[in-house]
Amino acid sequence: MEFYPKMWLSFLLMGICTLFLFLYDELRLKPQRIRRKLEKQGIYGPRPSFFLGNIPEVRKIQAKTVQPRPEPGGRLSHDYSQYLFPHLEEWKKIYGPVFTFSTGVVPVLHIADSELAKDLILMKTIDLGKSPYLRKNRGAMLGNGVMASSGDIWVKQRKSIAPEFFMDKIKGMTGMMLESLETLTDNWEKRLDSAGGVVDMNVDPDLRAYTADVISKACFGSSFGEGKEIFSQLKTLQIALSKQTGDIGIPGLRYIPKKSNREAWRLDKEIRLSIIKVIKERENRKEAVARDLLQVILNSVRDGYISKRMARSFIIDNCKTVYFAGHETSATTVAWVLLLLAKHPKWQERVRAEIQEVFNGRASDADMTSKMKVLTMIIHETMRLYPVALLIQREARRDMKIGDLDIPKGLNIWIPTMELHQNPKLWGPDAQEFNPERFANGVSGACELPLAYIPFGVGPRICLGQHFAMVQLKIVLSVILSKFAFFPSPTYRHAVAYRLVLGPEDTVNLIVKRI
Repeated sequence: MEFYPKMWLSFLLMGICTLFLFLYDELRLKPQRIRRKLEKQGIYGPRPSFFLGNIPEVRKIQAKTVQPRPEPGGRLSHDYSQYLFPHLEEWKKIYGPVFTFSTGVVPVLHIADSELAKDLILMKTIDLGKSPYLRKNRGAMLGNGVMASSGDIWVKQRKSIAPEFFMDKIKGMTGMMLESLETLTDNWEKRLDSAGGVVDMNVDPDLRAYTADVISKACFGSSFGEGKEIFSQLKTLQIALSKQTGDIGIPGLRYIPKKSNREAWRLDKEIRLSIIKVIKERENRKEAVARDLLQVILNSVRDGYISKRMARSFIIDNCKTVYFAGHETSATTVAWVLLLLAKHPKWQERVRAEIQEVFNGRASDADMTSKMKVLTMIIHETMRLYPVALLIQREARRDMKIGDLDIPKGLNIWIPTMELHQNPKLWGPDAQEFNPERFANGVSGACELPLAYIPFGVGPRICLGQHFAMVQLKIVLSVILSKFAFFPSPTYRHAVAYRLVLGPEDTVNLIVKRI
């Protein structure tokens, strides 16, 4: 009679031992194996501790690093990486541009070497996917959508969504972009008229409202007013998740009910319910619906292209992705452009003269904006100095080779965009200065290694919305700059922050004058 209890006890002990060995291998031995493989190839870095990796050291370095806040109206410094990622700067001085470290139990290879970065950029394999640990820790924002997924799931999502961002589709959206822009320009004109023609204003809220309205209409057939709650929730979620950046890679931490986690869980639930409401409203419509991105996503599920098992997450996660990435990045870039032009009035005069020459009172469209060489140069230079994505992050899903380097499966790879974008060896001695003239002959003639310019990412995973973003940027800037002039505000103090994307620490205040 004692046989069965003993047998179950043996199974339980075997299960506990197996689980312990598995966790010990994943959390301890696997990262050590990866590190040893890199060290055999001459790649070194700070020694990580068990479980926490190099996070304690990162916190110490960040604690003693303070980003200077220049006096209002002072000179803009574009050298911000030493303040946002001081640990990477310090380790680079010790170990060189290619080194390894650990965030929690996640081994990372930092690549700031332009030649090795080029080799990685040229790789077309889908086995350099998004890191699972980032997907898990950013799940409330991106889930397993097209920006965060890997492998076959990513391929299916990209094939379904990508055609909606081809140029022929984007050209048909320019009228809607101009229609949404009227709300912004009318609002600014009324404010200026009531204030005598000149206002010191924070341009951020109106720019975000405009880009949110565009992405809502273009992709979901609704206006900003209808999607306002979702955008507000996503902005709050963005700030909440950015507070967790320093803890990424620590196993199980995302399950602990601390304040930031509870806030993220609550917002995730609210956003999902809001998006489900939008979806149900679309599904309950009896009249014919235009083919927008939401309809494409729904049709992919209905037609069986996306399996029923992943249908709900496919719809919700990609809606969240487009809502967030489609408006936050564009609004921030427009704000940076206006700030830089306010500080460099000669370039503002040049682009305004080009706008007058190209449009001459006619309405903007995609074909006409393609003729705007000066504006294109300014946008490229702005995104070079202030790319919204500061790190290109990938994980090797199998053993592979990058250049002469053997990359073990499970290794995370970081390419710091700002390092490549401001490298004097590639861009010249004025690499940290605003000089749109460097793009006079296009991206290919701007620097020694054109592949070092990666504001929209690299390789097969390059941003789906890059053409949409460029057309939208050119249209909004050409209209705004034809109606308003911008000057530095005495209240603006330049500082940047990294909250999932690169943006201003505070608001972007500018003196706006009606032309």
